[in-house]
Amino acid sequence: MADTTNPPAVDELALEESVTFTSELIRIDTTNSGDGSCRERPAAEYVAERLAAAGLEPALLERTPGRTNVVARIAGTDPSADALLVHGHLDVVPAEAADWTVHPFSGEVRDGVVWGRGAVDMKNMDAMILSVVRAWARAGVRPRRDIVIAYTADEEASAADGSGFLADRHADLFEGCTEGISESGAFTFHAGPGMSLYPIAAGERGTGWLKLTAEGKAGHGSKVNRANAVSALAAAVARIGEHEWPVRLTPTVRAALTEIAALHHIRVDLDAPGFDVDELLGKLGPAAALVEATVRNSANPTMLEAGYKVNVIPGRATAHVDGRMLPGAEDEFVETMDRLTGPGVDWEFDHREVPLEAPVDSPTYAKMRAAVELFDPGSHAVPYCMSGGTDAKQFSRLGITGYGFSPLKLPVGFDYQALFHGVDERVPVDALHFGVRVLDHFLRTA
Repeated sequence: MADTTNPPAVDELALEESVTFTSELIRIDTTNSGDGSCRERPAAEYVAERLAAAGLEPALLERTPGRTNVVARIAGTDPSADALLVHGHLDVVPAEAADWTVHPFSGEVRDGVVWGRGAVDMKNMDAMILSVVRAWARAGVRPRRDIVIAYTADEEASAADGSGFLADRHADLFEGCTEGISESGAFTFHAGPGMSLYPIAAGERGTGWLKLTAEGKAGHGSKVNRANAVSALAAAVARIGEHEWPVRLTPTVRAALTEIAALHHIRVDLDAPGFDVDELLGKLGPAAALVEATVRNSANPTMLEAGYKVNVIPGRATAHVDGRMLPGAEDEFVETMDRLTGPGVDWEFDHREVPLEAPVDSPTYAKMRAAVELFDPGSHAVPYCMSGGTDAKQFSRLGITGYGFSPLKLPVGFDYQALFHGVDERVPVDALHFGVRVLDHFLRTA
C-alpha cells in the first residue's frame, strides 16, 4: 500500500508536461459556438492516449459523433473510501483572431506565459490533471481514494453531449463518487498589499436562460398601433434590466463574507437588524468582487430580435435573458419574471440548470484549503460561490457534491477572472507548476 505521506510525486517532467500539454491542447481547436458544429474528439483522443500511457483504461464516449468524452478510474489504496471525481471540459468558447495579441489557437509560450483560448478555461486544468496522473505512474504512487477522471464535451453550451450525457447514460462509471472538483477555484486573488486570497468554490448560482415572446398586430409603420409587439417586448426588457433584486445570503456567501471581512479586521453580524450587505462590500476593497455577484439573483437582457423592414410593424418580437438563481431563490426568480414581463409577453426557460451548494466545513474542503496554503505560505483560502456554472450541475444528479478547485498561483495585476471568455487568454508557466504541485498533494491525501 502506498504511503500518502511520502514526499511529492511531482518531478521535473511533470512540470514540463503541464506546459506542453496546455499548449498542445490549445492548438486543437475545439470551439463550441453552441450550434452543434464543435468536435472535441481530437482533444479527447489526445488525453486518452496519454492516460493510457500512464497505465489507465480510458473510455471514449459519445452521444453525438465527434462530441467525445473521456472517463478513466484510478484505484485508490482504501477500498472503503468514497471516490472523488476530477473533471475538466475540452471545449472552448469562440475567439476572433484579429482581436488577439497572438493567435488564439497557437498555444504559444512567450516570456513564461502560455497563450491561447482555453489557457484558463480550462485546458490548463486538463493538462495539470494529465501531468499529475503520469507522474504518479512513474513514481508508483496511488491515491487514498479512487479517482475518477472525466474530460467532457459541450460544457460551453448545454452540456447535453457532455456531462449531461455521462450523468444520464453512464452513471455506472461514477459509482462511489460523492465529491468532485473542477474549474474556477483556488486561484490567487490579490485583495490588497500583502493579502493573497485563494477563493475555493463551494456553490454555483443556477442557470436560467430565458426566451421572451411578444405577440402583437402586424401593420404599416405609419399607422397607430396599440398592439405593437416591439413596444411590449421593449417595456418588459427594460423592466427586467432595471429590476433591483433583493439580497439573499446563502450559507456559502455568508461564510465568504464573514471570512473576508475578518481578514480586513471587520467584525460583522450578518443577522443584525439593518445589516447592509452593500455597505459591507464597499469596505472590502477588491475582494468585494468575489462576492458581489452572488448576494442576489440576476437577469440580464442579452439578445433582441424583431421585424424585417423599418416601415413594417412586426407581429412578433423576441428577446433572450441570461438569468442566474441562488440556491433557495428559484421560486422567487420565476415569480419575479412573471411579474416583470407583464401582460402580452410570454416567457419560458430555453435552458435551466440547478443552483448548487456545498459544505465549507467538510474534511475535503479543509484539505483543499491546506494544500493551497502549504504551497503559498501566508495566503488565505476562502470560500466563495460562483456567479455562473460548471459541469458540476450535471454531475450533481448523481449525488456528487461539486467544488471549484483548479489551483493557480498568479502574479499581482493578473486579472484571472477577466480572461474567462476574454481576449488574450493566457496562463503563466509558474502558475501551472504551482497547480501541479497542489493537485498532487491534495489528490493523494484527500
